[in-house]
Amino acid sequence: MPLTDKIILITGGTGSFGTALTRVLLDEYNPRAIRIYSRGELLQDEMARRFNDGRLRFLIGDVRDRDRLRRAMSGVDVVVHAAAIKQIPTAEYNPSEAVFTNINGAINVIDAALDTGVGKVMAIQTDKNCYPVNLYGATKLVAEKLFIQANVYTGARKQIFSCVRYGNVIGSRGSVIPLFLQQGASGKVTVTDEHMTRFWLTLEQGVRFVIDCLERMRGGEIFVPKIPSMKVVDIANAVAPEADVEIIGLRAGEKLHEMLISEEESAHTLEFDDYFVITPEFAFWGDGYREQGDSSGGVPMERGRYGSDNNEWWLTKDELRGLLGQ
Repeated sequence: MPLTDKIILITGGTGSFGTALTRVLLDEYNPRAIRIYSRGELLQDEMARRFNDGRLRFLIGDVRDRDRLRRAMSGVDVVVHAAAIKQIPTAEYNPSEAVFTNINGAINVIDAALDTGVGKVMAIQTDKNCYPVNLYGATKLVAEKLFIQANVYTGARKQIFSCVRYGNVIGSRGSVIPLFLQQGASGKVTVTDEHMTRFWLTLEQGVRFVIDCLERMRGGEIFVPKIPSMKVVDIANAVAPEADVEIIGLRAGEKLHEMLISEEESAHTLEFDDYFVITPEFAFWGDGYREQGDSSGGVPMERGRYGSDNNEWWLTKDELRGLLGQ
């Protein structure tokens, strides 16, 4: 397995995604070491106690600190960049801080990886950076562009950069589901718009998709999984069926529907059985996926956008309850 006996660094490694990724890697891929790079010493201590595994290394550091990143990446084979300011209201209220972490932090991760010879770098992105309407989405869009374009700097070195772009993770920190569960106890849940839709996947699905993409990446791709949509009001009814639903209107920077692939991107996107690959438009790209008749199995995507409102796959209330273990 390509990840076996590798040294892997995860930025934002104490978050929901980083913790789940660490568990799967330790249990199934036998890495030589996993370096957890994050700012929170308490979360690192809790994670160390939970796993109690000698292959884990905990490094206090911020992605804003390029020198610390260089030291942390020394000898690393694979980097998964998951650190970000993710809360939309937080980014709107603290715009400079969102830029410093999400954009400048991306530059620092790229520079440190290039300087230390990291072989593979995968950045975790979001549906909110496709036609962004808020600062969080805008910063993640810039970060995504930076990671894809980083491939022009590798030259003859065996270093590649790619991204994964997916939707909301069921039950993760900041997810609306824990909020609905909490509100449900009071007898009323708040939904911004009755027509609002979102893409959904489980944390386990997100982690395994990232691992699969780490193994198949050639550099410069944006990997997009095929995942179901669901109306937010249906989610509220599913997790808090006894509660009343109050419609409160769209918040600042909030979309009615999300998009994972724009119509413009569809022109250079390949479709596979359970995922898409948005191929880059730059000169560094080799033959790879674009060569018709190759062994990749992908076919050109039909022109059009892939949005949470025009999706062909919809999650039912019972299916959501099953995923939540209710």
